[in-house]
Parts: sequence; C-alpha cells; structure tokens
Amino acid sequence: MTTLSIAAACLLTDDGELLTVRKRGTTKFMLPGGKREAGEDALSATLREVEEEVGLSLDAGSLRLLGRFNAAAANEADTRVEATVYSGRLPHQVFAAAEIEELRLVSMDTEFDDEYAPLLREKVLPALRDRELFAR
Repeated sequence: MTTLSIAAACLLTDDGELLTVRKRGTTKFMLPGGKREAGEDALSATLREVEEEVGLSLDAGSLRLLGRFNAAAANEADTRVEATVYSGRLPHQVFAAAEIEELRLVSMDTEFDDEYAPLLREKVLPALRDRELFAR
C-alpha cells in the first residue's frame, strides 16, 4: 500500500461555511491542498497549494495547525494519505484554478456523505467541529 504525504487547509467563511474543492476527473470533494514536494514543509505546501488551486495568497500567520491525520485516499486505489491540516478564515470569494473543477462552500451542519473524501469526513471534520465549538 502506498502512503502519500499531503498538506491541506480548512478555510471557513465568516458565516462558518467550509471551502471544499473537487479536482478535475474525480467525484469526491476535499480540502484545498495536495502532495508535498521534496524538501517542502507542510505549511509551505499548504500555502502553495491553496494559491495554485483557488488563487488565494495567504500569510503563514493566518493558519493554525489543526492536526495530523491518516486516512484512505479519496481518488487513488490502495493508497493512504498522511495529512497535515491547517485551519483559517477564508477572507474573500475564491475561484477554481489549476486542476480544480468545482468549489463548494458547505455548512458545518451538513451531513457529510460519500460525496466527500474519507480524510475530510472521518478525521478532519470531527477535529474542526471540536475546535470551532471550543473557540465560541
């Protein structure tokens, strides 16, 4: 089994909606992010991927580490992802770029079904909901 090292961002609007993306040729929505390049730290990879995928240039200080998670890959058979995930605010509307075909803002109250990546459904959302409840 292959394991991919990825980095991603949970970006929330002021109304508490989570930005998700669907890559071209896939069916699952996930967080903006992707594979780390050789020698690249997780935060740098997250910032690079967010800018490439949704055209958003974030300052490193605007993100907080949410956690490190392991789950089945959404779009690659017999593959797992080890993900470092950051959270932050989505400061303005963004657009689909690079390999992103569709953006979706989702309420945190939504029932996240099989339309969403396992990493997001099973690992990240529970951690994010806990953090958001604690922050209120």
